[in-house]
Amino acid sequence: MNLIEYFTKVREQTVSFCSHLNIEDYSIQVVAFASPPKWHLAHTTWFFEEFILKSFLPNYKVFNTSFNFLFNSYYNNLGTRILQANRGNMSRPVTSKILEYRNYVDAYMIELLKQNSTKELADLIILGLNHEQQHQELLVTDVKYMFGHNPIFPVYQKEFNLLKDKNQYQDRIKFKEGIYIIGYKGKDFCYDNELGLHKVFVDDFEMNNHLVTNGDYLEFMESGGYSDFNLWLDEGWTWVNKNKVKAPLYWYNIDNTWHYYTLAGLQPVDKDAILSHINFYEANAFAEWKGMRLPTEFEWEIASNQIDWGKRWEWTASAYLPYPNFEKANGAVGEYNGKFMSNKMVLRGASVATSKNHSRNTYRNFFNPLERWQYTGIRLVK
Repeated sequence: MNLIEYFTKVREQTVSFCSHLNIEDYSIQVVAFASPPKWHLAHTTWFFEEFILKSFLPNYKVFNTSFNFLFNSYYNNLGTRILQANRGNMSRPVTSKILEYRNYVDAYMIELLKQNSTKELADLIILGLNHEQQHQELLVTDVKYMFGHNPIFPVYQKEFNLLKDKNQYQDRIKFKEGIYIIGYKGKDFCYDNELGLHKVFVDDFEMNNHLVTNGDYLEFMESGGYSDFNLWLDEGWTWVNKNKVKAPLYWYNIDNTWHYYTLAGLQPVDKDAILSHINFYEANAFAEWKGMRLPTEFEWEIASNQIDWGKRWEWTASAYLPYPNFEKANGAVGEYNGKFMSNKMVLRGASVATSKNHSRNTYRNFFNPLERWQYTGIRLVK
């Protein structure tokens, strides 16, 4: 697949997901961390305009001079921007104008690709497409948060239940102590936070070749897991009590039966399906209850060629920190990952919401330990 075909395919996938929404859905922002679909459509387009067209296409005229302020996410090098919490306030520009913006930028991007094939340009475009694939996953989770907090629990699509998958295996795999090399070793695309090959020493460990299921977690809940402070890290225990948490996100006890919201609608919890939508503190408390622990991100990467993964983003016990010799790129591109290396925990793997061909065993996702709107899960180590 050439770069024009790759570009076109990724861009179409974003619009395709949104095509199942109603126009009223496009501008809603239920909570500060979940952006409206319209903003995702615009921001991923702004990325190509700002980082590529303005620099590489002579005489390019920006679609709208106010869009840099409206759709810049967090790039301080590129000027002022609206607050993230205010993204849902923009009833204007209207959705049709945003789709027009996408078509405008796409046409110029294809024109540019036909006349410029330098490695510098190709690398930036591939970064932009991977950035868009990240937003495709965020679109899934942000739309689910919007619908999952709607009192009538709307159906996105009848066949779009991403919570029905089950484990293939039930075994545990042993790994020997030793020195292992960590980091991305290939020549294809990766993010800068995966670079910096380095050695780590690990002791013997055993890792489950399966993820925690809803049934497993129900046992934790029914045994009083959310009321036993001995199982919880302090910040997690504060969060549980402040928010009166008693179950994973999207779980509802209806007539003494647990249900959960899926994008296919509200359904009874499938005890055999893999658990999802829990935060780091819930994952850690469950591991404590089982007498086990979460893997470090290094153990996870060492084990990744032998375990079944890709169904959930898996919490690790590792803080999100730079690898040895980590280097940030100059300018705005350097803000992509490096400035977030504080107060975050690393997740490894991928999820059922991750775009195709956007996962690898060195990928380092990262979120605040309190967040659980992503398709997160638990793998245990002993």
